[in-house]
Amino acid sequence: MTEITPGSKLPLKLIADADGRDAYALRDYLTRSEVPFLSISVPPDSREVEGVLLTGRQRPLVLFADGEMLEHPTPAQVASALGWVTPPSRSAYDLIIHGAGPAGLSAAVYAASEGLSVAVVERDAVGGQAGFSSLIENYLGFPGGISGAELAERARRQALSFGADLVLMRHGIARTFKDHDVRAVLADGSEIHARAALSATGVRWRRLGLDGEREWEGAGIYYGAGTSEASACIGLHVYVVGGANSAGQAAMNLAAHAARVTVVVRGASLSSTMSAYLLNRLAVQPNVTILLHTRVVAVDGDDHLREITLDQAGATTRVPATHLFVCIGGAPNTEWAETTDVQLDSRGFVLTGVDLAPADLERWSIARPPFYLETSVPGIFAAGDVRANSVKRVASAVGEGAMAVTLIHRYLAESG
Repeated sequence: MTEITPGSKLPLKLIADADGRDAYALRDYLTRSEVPFLSISVPPDSREVEGVLLTGRQRPLVLFADGEMLEHPTPAQVASALGWVTPPSRSAYDLIIHGAGPAGLSAAVYAASEGLSVAVVERDAVGGQAGFSSLIENYLGFPGGISGAELAERARRQALSFGADLVLMRHGIARTFKDHDVRAVLADGSEIHARAALSATGVRWRRLGLDGEREWEGAGIYYGAGTSEASACIGLHVYVVGGANSAGQAAMNLAAHAARVTVVVRGASLSSTMSAYLLNRLAVQPNVTILLHTRVVAVDGDDHLREITLDQAGATTRVPATHLFVCIGGAPNTEWAETTDVQLDSRGFVLTGVDLAPADLERWSIARPPFYLETSVPGIFAAGDVRANSVKRVASAVGEGAMAVTLIHRYLAESG
């Protein structure tokens, strides 16, 4: 996102204690946003570094090239300082898209290029869960692979070039869908309207559900490929939990830095859950070990993760560990649906099209059945990982985003 930033702002410096969730949140956000930065770790008792007086200042510190400094900022405050947090340019649109992952960005590109006025509302960095991927090697057109962050950044620029309005670091606190009028109230109090809406809110990383897990999140326990943390793992033995592609990508990314990478897999093999190309690469990577029939059943530490307990076929072992990367799939981001008539399946994913049972359509108000990607509310569509029975792949999400726009055109034509 650097091209919209005044040149005097970048690169920036992140000055922080060696460990800590606040510094991790900033590193993670800056990495996924493709912002060039220098991370400087300092001991807690440091008084000065890089000519910056630390005494009396709250860390982490973010120092911009033009001299501006933020003490203990949130990612949203950093984004605001970079000029990325702007209000919606208008109050009414043809289409509101919730979520700027592959499905949402794809829909924004196609909708805006076809003349629809579009607002994309995103509470975090662009890219969604795909933005955590260190290298996507099986996406069409990139034989050398591409990082999730770079793919998302390219899509963001493309959407902007067609006139889409990206409302970043905001989230909707209320949504109403009634009489072909979509209303979204944002956290800052602003309200936008549209004739149709697309939910592309994706998924969030699942947790292990262990005592102390949240205590060490960002301080030894990380979710996803660990793109922002890999360089801090030089010479270490790190652990990756999971058996799907996200775990394989994380292991390969970390293996380029860490001395050893152990992949912890609950099942009997990886062949049914991981793409063959990743499995083959892991098999020949000399510093990667795969433990099958194994679970992480406990975590422990002080101000940082220090130890995990492994259960391997009923036998438990406590091992030292300062870096644990969890890649065990996603839970849907569908809390917004609780106050709407949008129906969900038993796991919380959005039901659309033929997956909607007659009982789900008691309040369906028009003669035709729902379109393939349309929810139980006319004019409200869903695409990507948030949708029930979707294929959890970047290419599928991109395809669904494009398909949703075609169906939205049909809906808008019939609603006048």
